[in-house]
Formats: sequence, C-alpha cells, structure tokens
Amino acid sequence: MTQTPQHFSQSWADDTREKPSPAAGERETLTGLLDWHRQTFELKCSGVPAARLSERGVPPSSLSLHGLIRHLAGVERWWFRVQFAGEQVPLLYYSDDDPDQDFDSLDGDVDEALAVWRAECDRSREIVAGASSLDETGILRRTGLPVSLRRILVDMIAEYARHNGHADLLRERIDGATGY
Repeated sequence: MTQTPQHFSQSWADDTREKPSPAAGERETLTGLLDWHRQTFELKCSGVPAARLSERGVPPSSLSLHGLIRHLAGVERWWFRVQFAGEQVPLLYYSDDDPDQDFDSLDGDVDEALAVWRAECDRSREIVAGASSLDETGILRRTGLPVSLRRILVDMIAEYARHNGHADLLRERIDGATGY
C-alpha cells in the first residue's frame, strides 16, 4: 500500500491560536474562524520592530503591515459598528477626499494603530455576542438594503484571509519569517 505524503505548514514558535472546532455549530464556526484569522494576522506582525512594520515591501504597492493594521481596524469598525450596529462613529483612516489614507498616510504610532485595531476587534466581538441570531440584520449605508450578521462574518473571514496572504509576503520580505 502506498502512503500519501502529508504536508504541514510551518508554525510560528509563539503560536497560541486556538483552532476552531471542526464539529462546531454555525455561529461558533464563523466566530471561531474569524478570531483565528485575527490571531493569525497579529502573529504575522509580532516580533517586527515598529519601524519595519511601516516598510512598503512590494513596490509599487503601498502595502505595509502598518497599513494593513490600520485598514483592518477600519474594516472592523465599518462592518460591525457602522453597518450592523448602526453606531454613529467616525470612520477610521478614511475620508472621501483621501480614501486610501489607511495605506498611504502612515502617520502616527504603530503601537497606537495596534491598540485601535485590538479595540475595534473587541467591540466587534461584543456586537456579535449581543446579537440574538446570525439572521439579525443591519442596514448597508450605501444601498439601504439589509445585511445579515452571517454575511458580515463570512465577508470578514474572506477579508482577513486575503490580507493574511499579503501579510505573509510582507513579513517574509522584512525578516524571512514564514509560517501560518
């Protein structure tokens, strides 16, 4: 009998992520996977000197880990606080006159950006925990159409998965570190 080779990605030495249960219900699966992706992103930024987090490692793109931190903080706020919960809060790192300031205007402290991102993730978790069902809806600001919490969670998982791929490349360019 031929044995199929197994491939396992290298893991970070300080990996403390808890993998979502493979047999959990829908809500636990979605929130667990989103948190896993959030933790993955944080691992990709950990151990990098603050000044290097702002490096744009793949020209001509303006992507940097610092920019991704700011972008993901803004995305958390936009989807959970503004779109779903209907909170009247200012947008982060965005204006109609300067829509790409999350990536292009890396003013401010990286530690401050990380603190803002963590706070937005915490607020998002509170909002999700307070929802009675994944069928609960918010209102899309641009169209006025309803959007379910389920759809927001799925879209956020996709958002983090895409940006974790970007973070992989940026981190490897900074110090050669790879892993998931």
